[in-house]
Amino acid sequence: MKRYLYSFIALLLAVTSCGTAGKVATGSYTKSYVIGFYNLENLFDTYHDEGKNDYEFLPDGANQWTEAKYRKKQANMAKVIAEMKNDNGAWHAVLGVSEIENRHVLEDLVAEPAIAEANYQIVHYDGPDSRGVDVGLLYRPEVFKLLASESLPFTFAPSRIDFSQWTREEMDAFRTRDVLMARGTIDGEMFAFFVAHLPSRLGGKGADLRPRGAEIIYQRAMQLQQEFPGIKIVVMGDMNDNPTDVSMTEFMHGKEEIAQVTDEDFFSPFLSMLKAGFSSLYYRGEGNIYDIILVNNGLANAAPGTFRIQPLVQNRYYGRVFSKPFMTNQSGQYKGTPFRTFSNGAFIGGFSDHYPTYIVIKK
Repeated sequence: MKRYLYSFIALLLAVTSCGTAGKVATGSYTKSYVIGFYNLENLFDTYHDEGKNDYEFLPDGANQWTEAKYRKKQANMAKVIAEMKNDNGAWHAVLGVSEIENRHVLEDLVAEPAIAEANYQIVHYDGPDSRGVDVGLLYRPEVFKLLASESLPFTFAPSRIDFSQWTREEMDAFRTRDVLMARGTIDGEMFAFFVAHLPSRLGGKGADLRPRGAEIIYQRAMQLQQEFPGIKIVVMGDMNDNPTDVSMTEFMHGKEEIAQVTDEDFFSPFLSMLKAGFSSLYYRGEGNIYDIILVNNGLANAAPGTFRIQPLVQNRYYGRVFSKPFMTNQSGQYKGTPFRTFSNGAFIGGFSDHYPTYIVIKK
């Protein structure tokens, strides 16, 4: 009798602990899915795309971007995705990506032997970014049933931000990444996923541009909530801002605690994680989380029996920054920071200057 009692207790503990720090719970009574984002750091192919500023990523360009380097980069990206699957016991259901040149590089990525079995499908639009990089979405069609997608361009209006210092010529000439939106169902529930790569901080620019990018996402998200009552929305991307910055707190209405979230807000799980010392990248020597995921009230305070965001780390934090020793510099000036593809202009064969982030939803 004691043996059966101990077996039952062990089984109960295993079930209740699943999904809090690693493996994703699956079974007849629960469904759990991983949703994440990864900045792939300049995933360019070796060919020139007309209209794109990809010249440094050509065999005769500044980076001497050869087929061998490209293949090494693709294998590295696939290795990270596969390692996340090994940690979680399941492939990402949805994975947003940024800093990709075109659809071709994503087709090569999903065909990599390390991740080919995941059968990832692709949502991608060619965008107008002056550097030639886009965002994209990888998804498993047996989980996420794609119904519609769109590419949201960066516009300066309608906005509550004052852009009077910009001339019409400057506005017309400005080019940045579009925001990707994909809408569909997971187990019969309506979802929308936004993937963004907001304007960079290079040269101290973007103080108003990133809030405007967040405003564009928020406006469309609120429209979707009107069009599809009960829809569950995930916003992810390299925001080039921290969760504590105004773009995320004011213009995305990001809240630190689930209890604070209303239908006009988003739960921002990486806000508390940043305050606790977590980092997804380092900028000018300081740790940041620019790789942000937010969820609307429909996922934060979900109705019973429907998908809801789950705690992952220490049964307290609802997001995870994924890093492993092989993805991290182990010595030298940049010890403890992401092991990237290039350093000081030299190819060093690393992974990305960002760590991926993810959340888990469960019902």
